[in-house]
Amino acid sequence: MHNFKSLIAAVAMAATLGPMGTQALATDMPRSWVLDPALSNVSFGSIKNDYAGESHSFGKTSGTVSEDGTVTIKLGLGSVETNIDIRNERMIEFVFNNAPDATITAQIDMAELKALPIGGSTNINTYGTLSLLGIENELEANFFVMRISETQVLVDTNGMVMLSTEDAEIDAGIDTLQQLADLDGITRVSPVSLRLIFNAKG
Repeated sequence: MHNFKSLIAAVAMAATLGPMGTQALATDMPRSWVLDPALSNVSFGSIKNDYAGESHSFGKTSGTVSEDGTVTIKLGLGSVETNIDIRNERMIEFVFNNAPDATITAQIDMAELKALPIGGSTNINTYGTLSLLGIENELEANFFVMRISETQVLVDTNGMVMLSTEDAEIDAGIDTLQQLADLDGITRVSPVSLRLIFNAKG
């Protein structure tokens, strides 16, 4: 779970990359960055009864990187989309305990970041904290980052990332889903992918 819980914090670091050279970065980069939810996607997979694979996503995401390097990313847990209405409701109630969102926070040293040229790409590592159902966990992740334009940055998962439901402490909720759906089993490790776009603001 620690790898997955790091994902969104890593994305936020990428959003701080400015269009200017290293020396001009501190004074000329945009003041803040905002996640574009229409172009971004956070999805995860599951397998039931050992053979039926399914893809799910979150319809509501938001995020900012402030001028002082404070990162805040939110996933709307109530917006989970599994393509089955009753399953959406059960996940919200039994897995997420009706919590409104999961929050990622991190503090970025803006002065240490180097600018990417338009069309340039790199891999980055970052650290942060995830708050999920009242539990905070340390975060660490690696991401692929590409500069789309002076005002847009793309961040994508660098390889497949796995989520352990045991580490996330949501096994009890998964047990309930399995019983309600009368399934022989639901996998307790899920592949997770993110595609996030940040727009410059200010």
